[in-house]
Amino acid sequence: MTRKEIVISGIRSYGPIIGAVIIMFWITRSNADYEDGVNAAFDGDFATAFREFSAAAEEGLDLAQYNLAILYFTGQGVDQDFTQAFNWTAAAARQGHVNAQFNLGSLYLDGQGVASDVDKGLAWFDQAARGGHAQAAYALAAMYQEGDAIAQDLIQAHAWANEAVNNGHEQGSELLRSIEGDMDAAQLSQARRLFAQWQIQPALGLPEP
Repeated sequence: MTRKEIVISGIRSYGPIIGAVIIMFWITRSNADYEDGVNAAFDGDFATAFREFSAAAEEGLDLAQYNLAILYFTGQGVDQDFTQAFNWTAAAARQGHVNAQFNLGSLYLDGQGVASDVDKGLAWFDQAARGGHAQAAYALAAMYQEGDAIAQDLIQAHAWANEAVNNGHEQGSELLRSIEGDMDAAQLSQARRLFAQWQIQPALGLPEP
């Protein structure tokens, strides 16, 4: 492991489909407060990491906001507080942080720190997936395949599985084959057209947090 990446013992999950998602710190050396927080986290001093991330987050650094949310969610360096975890995740997500966007969708779907809202959860998963987040695309594909929290839609499932493959998800191809096994030729054609349309559509506006 390099100093580019820190793994916190926080595990996010949404039901049996998404499974366990290990939340990571993605590090850039953008200011002194954030660097001090990173170094403290490496040393296991999460109280100091919390203090330094808080300062950088208040200044508007999306990485600090994202990592501060994780500390609130896991209760490392601070009392566990899902509402604060939601607020800081939302702040980072609004700035375009794709991992935060995926986490925000999960918080909405799980109803942690905010009232459960499937539509908003799906919208933030969509945003993250279009931004290259492989797990978000895979989660959407699996949800549409199983009809989990939403109506089953194999065309959407196939298109999102294709997006997961495109984003580099290791199990994306396997899921894609599984979905195709339940589709007829007309559905496959529609799904492939939908995926092709996504590749040329302009970026979507951010959902409301």
